[in-house]
Amino acid sequence: MKASLFKKIHTKVIHLTKATCTLEATGVGYEEMAIVDGKAAQVVKIAGKQVTLQVFEGTEGIRTDAEVVFLGTAPTLKVCEELGGRFFNAYGDAIDGKYAPAGKAVETGGPALNPVRRKQPFDMIKTGIAGIDLNNTLVAGQKIPFFADSDQPYNAVIALVALRANADRIILGGIGLSNDDYLYFRSLFANTDRPEKIVGFINTTESPAVERLLIPDMALAAAEYFAIEKNEKVLVLLTDMTLYCDALSIVSNRMDQIPSKDSMPGSLYSDLAKIYEKSLQLPSGGSITIISVTTISEGDITHAIPDNTGYITEGQLFLRRDTEIGKVIIDPFRSLSRLKQLVIGKKTREDHPQVMNAAIRLYADAANAKTKLENGFDLSDYDKRTLAFAKQYAQKLLAIDVNIDITRMLDIGWGLFRKHFQPEELGIREKYMEEYWEKATEPEGEDDVLTAENVMLADTSFKQRNKIAAKWQ
Repeated sequence: MKASLFKKIHTKVIHLTKATCTLEATGVGYEEMAIVDGKAAQVVKIAGKQVTLQVFEGTEGIRTDAEVVFLGTAPTLKVCEELGGRFFNAYGDAIDGKYAPAGKAVETGGPALNPVRRKQPFDMIKTGIAGIDLNNTLVAGQKIPFFADSDQPYNAVIALVALRANADRIILGGIGLSNDDYLYFRSLFANTDRPEKIVGFINTTESPAVERLLIPDMALAAAEYFAIEKNEKVLVLLTDMTLYCDALSIVSNRMDQIPSKDSMPGSLYSDLAKIYEKSLQLPSGGSITIISVTTISEGDITHAIPDNTGYITEGQLFLRRDTEIGKVIIDPFRSLSRLKQLVIGKKTREDHPQVMNAAIRLYADAANAKTKLENGFDLSDYDKRTLAFAKQYAQKLLAIDVNIDITRMLDIGWGLFRKHFQPEELGIREKYMEEYWEKATEPEGEDDVLTAENVMLADTSFKQRNKIAAKWQ
């Protein structure tokens, strides 16, 4: 071991794997950063004097006499207002060609805010997507994932949510993005009316896979600054968390840990909970809402990743392709927002719960009618009307390319009810029938549908509209 003026330099590595190295050291903390032969590393295990570090770029080329310098801190991010409109890598370094922000350095990955300092969520996050706002309303301070097959346009949905959400700040955590997707997000956000509203932390497929483990902590460190220090309403968007879990598995396997279900580490639940429990609502009005993506292999929601995610989060938004209309929809049967009752009918129009429940019940009746049809049974007049309703309901309200405000969603719902059913078939309270039934009009054509020519946002440029629409082709 050689000594320098400020730090000890260790030069005796006793064990190497493809992703980790082990040496003897004292006075080292868990998650502390280090430099191993010029490569960034982080402490992942301490057993007596033996310290194991994960080397983000891999250990190829590292010798047993390589220099190891511990930096004395966990990963840090310099937080300040200048983060707005910027893109950074997994270490918090600027990747947009601009200057490095000068702010207060805070450690990432710390504990969640004490629950006694929080308040029950009370405010709505509007997205303009009817499958969310109408049926699975989001609440500020909530944590909820999109469950999607890997071939579905979940990044386009995340981008749409970012553009439409009524939040003060959007923090994007891009995990394992392709360069095309990174450039898509960056270009899209740069051309908004308020680019300073969005902050991005990006790991691409060209970067080491284990660097993905730093992205959520970086994003949430920035979110805590804006929510707690600046009292802002912050929405954190995390792309494919399945890739994050795969990175956990890589490190775990290379440390010779015994895997749990589906080759995932036994700590998977805790690793995910550490991230999702950062969501909060503060009494002062600041909040952190987390929306993530979990890709599912062949629709298997029993896999360890979606299984653990579902236990931790407060519902899920399930994407699926509707063959009737040829579009991806928010599935009303498999999606759930456990906190929606805190805002529907309170922050939204009073008839919201009644319209939502009636529409989903009728959609379920249509599913039963479709089963009867597929099995050769005759359909009643009611069955035929539910099928017609379901197709229009999916096209005008469930499809992810429908972008309208919540009042318009409710009006369209009433219009579909009046077009296909009699008042007594709806099961809606009489006082709402009296107020809204007579005013209901048949929904118009495709005016509310996002296309390259007709998009959801009045303040979104034509160029952006094309980019978003292209993601759904």
